[in-house]
Amino acid sequence: MRLFAEAASLGSLSAAGRKLGLSPAAASARLIKLETALRTRLFDRTTRQLRLTDEGRFYLQHCWVALRAIDEAEAGLQASQQGVRGKVRISASADFGRNLLNDWLEMFCDLHPELRIALTLSDSLSNLLQDDVDLAIRFGRPSDGSLVARQLAPNWRVLCASPDYLARQGEPLTPAQLVDHQFIVLVTSAGPLNEFHFVLDEQDWSHTVPMDQAWETNDGALARAWALAGRGIARKTIWDAAADIRAGALKVLLPGFSASEAGVYAVLHANRYQVPRVRALLDFLVERFSRASEELLRDMQAPRFQAGPDSRHTE
Repeated sequence: MRLFAEAASLGSLSAAGRKLGLSPAAASARLIKLETALRTRLFDRTTRQLRLTDEGRFYLQHCWVALRAIDEAEAGLQASQQGVRGKVRISASADFGRNLLNDWLEMFCDLHPELRIALTLSDSLSNLLQDDVDLAIRFGRPSDGSLVARQLAPNWRVLCASPDYLARQGEPLTPAQLVDHQFIVLVTSAGPLNEFHFVLDEQDWSHTVPMDQAWETNDGALARAWALAGRGIARKTIWDAAADIRAGALKVLLPGFSASEAGVYAVLHANRYQVPRVRALLDFLVERFSRASEELLRDMQAPRFQAGPDSRHTE
């Protein structure tokens, strides 16, 4: 099973065999034995290519779950003697992951030198099971009731732009004035996040950015870079924008019209929480977010209104 999973990942049966200390002949014999036992073909094989069949793709998802369970069982048996070690797999949004989170993970690994990190950065939602993720950090509470979600900190989103852009285009003072401005839009697998919600006279109000007039990217870090370069107005979580706002590189727009949202969450499989390295990382992140909430957000203007229609969105 491990040979099959490695071959699928590497795209080569011989490479998977070498990784597991098997000769090409031994690797081929083991794969044939597995396919015989399953009574199905897992790969379409040619001299140049190894391609998963539909049955192979289905079986692979369950293989990773089974292999991970075995690894976790062995790690759990050794935890009391070996402490926090092994590899923890994390998913986070691009901008947050490259900046704050990366620094925090460096600190955590300094405390646990036998730990290794696998960090996946994406502004689209991760499928924790399919992507083999131990812990995901998301802005918004997930709707999947089978997952464990622990709130780490408050969060809200802000419209922001550089002083250079505002000097050229002027500053919108009401949501209705946004029609005269240029925008930077983050695009996820669920579609573009081009609808912005506000509260006007205690009523929900929205503005939709025409995509044919927007700068668009699927990378939150690039969206931030474009905003800093004066390309337009961007919508960022306060965690991604706070340092730039404090430094004067970005200015918050329409703060009196923004709405509060669901916070920052750590999302885990119920069984992954019991793994020592995952539990230790979660405890560390709870402490770091608590400290950062006091230091980074202490002078940021929080929304006065309750959550708007998009508050359930996660990224």
